Amino acid sequence: MRSIWNGAISFGLVSIPIKLVNATESHSISFRQIHVNDGGRVRYRKVCELDGEEVPSAEIGKGYEEADGSIVPITDEDLAQLPLATAKTIEIMSFVPAEEIDPLQMDAAYYLAANGATAAKPYTLLREALKRSRKVAIAKYALRGRERLGMLRVVDDVIAMHGLLWPDEIRAPEGVAPDADVTVRDAELDLADALMATLGEVEMASLHDDYREAVEALIVAKSGGAFEPTEAVVEPAGGQVIDLMAALERSVRAAKASRGEADGEGEGEAGGEGEGAAEAEVTPIRRKARAGAGTRAGTGAAAPKAVGGKKSTAASAKKTATSAATKKKTTTAGGKSATGKSTSRTAKTTAKSTAKTAAAKKTGSGAAASAKKTAAPRKRTSA
Repeated sequence: MRSIWNGAISFGLVSIPIKLVNATESHSISFRQIHVNDGGRVRYRKVCELDGEEVPSAEIGKGYEEADGSIVPITDEDLAQLPLATAKTIEIMSFVPAEEIDPLQMDAAYYLAANGATAAKPYTLLREALKRSRKVAIAKYALRGRERLGMLRVVDDVIAMHGLLWPDEIRAPEGVAPDADVTVRDAELDLADALMATLGEVEMASLHDDYREAVEALIVAKSGGAFEPTEAVVEPAGGQVIDLMAALERSVRAAKASRGEADGEGEGEAGGEGEGAAEAEVTPIRRKARAGAGTRAGTGAAAPKAVGGKKSTAASAKKTATSAATKKKTTTAGGKSATGKSTSRTAKTTAKSTAKTAAAKKTGSGAAASAKKTAAPRKRTSA
């Protein structure tokens, strides 16, 4: 790999000659600007504003434009004479734990290669010291006309350097967080944890640029003349989330389906929801009425039925009516009028008691009193 900068690492009194090599490369596809009418390439020409002539690269230098528009020329010799210790040196300032570096500060990445046989020993010493301390080195260096901040760490058996932004170059996230006061429930957090666990981990080496591959296929197809444009299938953008729980549950099921897992596995841990939880209906639960609150006068509203009162009251009324009918038949067959009158009175009393019992069944109160009134005619009949 071609080096872009030569210098040395200053490690106390130890100097390590190194070469700076780019650690990353861009695979993005570059396009040229063309004239749409005839396909001719459009080029930018560097022209001097004073004489209007095109200037070759060898005659182009640097200059600083002041507020009044005047230009102050700056040469490479001027910059080389600056009393800057980091002009050709990566000066290590301190060693800190890696977690103290904010990822927002990360910039370009470089590999530091030992420059020459004499650099192998001190280079290896610094590398092993970084490994054993489990720390990173913070350093200053100058590159492309400005002083920069860097972080040195070990990648495999190589010392890598990440360019860092200066702390005052990081903007504070003011006005970015939601203004609304939002409360997240534990059940929602459980479902979010379940979704994260279902998605699992990914092999970083398996990730690739799908868009770049599609553009490359497009270029190949158009260059061969076999390109047939097709309408892209665009999924509708999601609107406002109304039911966050249902969306999380569907996401968990979709993630499990993509991984080939059963739909209902592990749902109990996420909140006890099984298959079709998003389509479940909610049945409201009625409040229980207070004891003794029956039908109020003038309202006509009946209280809920007493538990167990329906069967017992109906059975008691049926038994009483059967007994009265049997006694009436016996009295008619024997010709005893006195007994018939008594039985008639008993039947009337029983009918009244049955009516009261039916009323008590509707109101759900006074069931015990109705049972006592129903039992009273039995004693008089037997007497």
